[in-house]
Amino acid sequence: MSVFVLDRSGTPLMPCSEKRARLLLARRRARVHRVIPFVIRLVDRKAEACSLQPLRVKLDPGSKVTGVALVSDAEHAVIVLNLFELVHRGRQISEALTARRAFRRRRRGANLRYRTPRFLNRRRPEGWLPPSLCHRVDTTIAWVNRICCWAPITALSSELVRFDMQALENPGISGIEYQQGRLAGYELREYLLEKWDRMCIYCDARGRPLQIEHLTARARNGSNSIANLGLACSDCNQHKGSLGVREYVGDPKRLARILATASRPLRDAAAVNATRWALANALHATGLPLEIASGGRTKFNRIAHGIPKTHALDAACVGHVRGVLNWQRPSLKIQATGRGRYQRTRLSRDGFPRGYMMRQKQVHGFQTGDHVRADVPGGKKAGVHFGRVAVRATGSFNIQMASGVVQGISHRYCELVQRGDGYAYHLQATDGF
Repeated sequence: MSVFVLDRSGTPLMPCSEKRARLLLARRRARVHRVIPFVIRLVDRKAEACSLQPLRVKLDPGSKVTGVALVSDAEHAVIVLNLFELVHRGRQISEALTARRAFRRRRRGANLRYRTPRFLNRRRPEGWLPPSLCHRVDTTIAWVNRICCWAPITALSSELVRFDMQALENPGISGIEYQQGRLAGYELREYLLEKWDRMCIYCDARGRPLQIEHLTARARNGSNSIANLGLACSDCNQHKGSLGVREYVGDPKRLARILATASRPLRDAAAVNATRWALANALHATGLPLEIASGGRTKFNRIAHGIPKTHALDAACVGHVRGVLNWQRPSLKIQATGRGRYQRTRLSRDGFPRGYMMRQKQVHGFQTGDHVRADVPGGKKAGVHFGRVAVRATGSFNIQMASGVVQGISHRYCELVQRGDGYAYHLQATDGF
């Protein structure tokens, strides 16, 4: 990955290679400003004496993971400098709010000490989003602002929506009919590929051309609605013919799975569709030029240049792209973990206390969420462990690494690398690299 560079006053400069950063640090011309992502600060240079190239941050928003790419705009192609995959925790937020609501209702019903219910605070401002969706927008904007503080960003690019089949079928569609449509901005085939996990619903074949299949055939007055569409390979599609799905599928478990999936909406599509304009407006508010592109164009760019599909590489292919260079590099996985919680009592599924957390946050100078390096000299856990620490009052810590959790590491072997900032970081290789 490229290393972010700041001048001695904190103004962002052009990122450099890891080799050049090592030389600057070895010659004491720079100091470490931040470890993850790695940022150095020069001690002998100001921004006025440096020439800067136009840099662009590209985004591929998603429900669970948002791809982020830092690229340099060249005349013939974009040059990839850094790749990030931002993992959201919207699902955990939704589940926590649901559990809290259930606990309150139980305490009221059992006539225990509880907070009096209120009914005068239900007014929601214009543009309100649920906390789980608002988290996706806020986290994405927070990292865009961080990158702008570490690199001289001149423009932004973001994927807004995939091809809208409603608009293609009926260009005059608008208003409530458009906003509450059946696809909500997703192309028909892409919608079905994500819904059916890119495999044949009858034989589970993968890696083969899939055809759009009517569960109830058109010859039997089957509709073209999303609930009546699936994906099938050519052999299964021809063998099924005009039979209904209940007649063709003999396995009761497979039939139940097909019918359940057909009637289930795609939650990720709804989440992306609900936050797309909120994210676009927040990006406009940064004051940087914003390029809006469609998902169909992103997929075309990726296939045309032979780039494998990942969230970060999808971000690099967003917008107008003549070519993509230097994309064979690892991406930094940034997982939102939060900064802890105020709740000091652990509750069971039914809302009863089952344990109590420590009242102090720091133990021997370490706090849960800090990134540490533990050099264990001997024993079963001998070796060097690097990751996110979970502190215990006994001084025996757990370290979360990319490969798993290492338990029972003494605080005496731990060395602080970076204070916790609400995120966990792991470097992962790109397919084909």
